[in-house]
Amino acid sequence: MKTPSNRINLSILCVMLTLSSLAQIDDNILRQQVLEKGIIDSSFIFGKWTKEGQTETHLKYLGQVTTTDGHVWKLMNSSCFWGLSHHATTKILVYNVKNEYVGNYHLGMIYDLPDKLENGKLIFTNYGKKDCDQKHITKVDFTRGCPKDMFIKCKGEYGDSYIFTFE
Repeated sequence: MKTPSNRINLSILCVMLTLSSLAQIDDNILRQQVLEKGIIDSSFIFGKWTKEGQTETHLKYLGQVTTTDGHVWKLMNSSCFWGLSHHATTKILVYNVKNEYVGNYHLGMIYDLPDKLENGKLIFTNYGKKDCDQKHITKVDFTRGCPKDMFIKCKGEYGDSYIFTFE
């Protein structure tokens, strides 16, 4: 039996799902704009985070890699700031030569993002990670394809592992 509160809850759920899908579409449009510009190592900021619920997206196109078997991957850093406490969702986004989304590496923190792409390798420094060896640099090679996972060293044998997720 449907009650008025069930109808209200269902209506609220429908509105939330609609807004969520619209935000996803907007993110895709923003990402495509950055890919089409093709400006390497430039950060683009969209929106302005507020405590009232506005989000802010930072996108940085790192460049493209041609693999040994001829595939072309385009790599982009993505950070989305949201929520009352200014949470960030950070990812390395992977696109093909036609700017079609392939998948991502979902990272832990904003300072886990790579600094640059150089000679087909993502370069990670420990800048901003106070508990890590600041001199250590991790290089992840994309010339043989997108690694299924990557390990970013922090200190000694310790670090973080990230898995590639196909979409």
